[in-house]
Amino acid sequence: MNIGVLALQGDVREHLRALEASGATAAPIRRPDELAAVDALVIPGGESTVMSKLAITFELMEPIRKRISAGMPVYGSCAGMIMLATKVLDGRPDQESFGGIDMTVRRNAFGRQVESFEGPVDIADISGGPFDAVFIRAPWVEQTGDDVQVMGRVTAGPAAGRIVAVRQGNLLATAFHPELTGDLRVHRYFVEMVRRTDDSD
Repeated sequence: MNIGVLALQGDVREHLRALEASGATAAPIRRPDELAAVDALVIPGGESTVMSKLAITFELMEPIRKRISAGMPVYGSCAGMIMLATKVLDGRPDQESFGGIDMTVRRNAFGRQVESFEGPVDIADISGGPFDAVFIRAPWVEQTGDDVQVMGRVTAGPAAGRIVAVRQGNLLATAFHPELTGDLRVHRYFVEMVRRTDDSD
């Protein structure tokens, strides 16, 4: 099972390590031919506007959109969640996303870098108790379509109730950074998603 990590910008190495520790073969993806060689993709955290521009520059925007439409499993964390959204609020006017998840996401919804925080999030379908989620200039989901499963919400504080984890078919997204915590449950969940997709082909 080969899972790529989009390596244009963001916390790529952390995702590569987490995927390898979760039983997958992981590789950085910067070119269309590298994308064609993987079974699934992780879109890391980072800066979504920069990521959008670089995806166009490196001629990856359309190939990734086509693979998503064809059913490739994709997991996006933080900026990756924004890149998987069909609608983005507070983005640049020229900002593009890969789309795929029928949701409206607000960029930097929790505030600036200095307002980053950690907090517990219960994630549906992932056992083991609340996830200690790291939010860094994180988005949240303001609206979802009927086919989107809401998997996690903030459980405390002024943002309690905000949606921070979703799934639609083979697409998974979180507003937080599980790759920074050492807790592999989200990555293991995604690896299992990929495995089940491979088994059904």
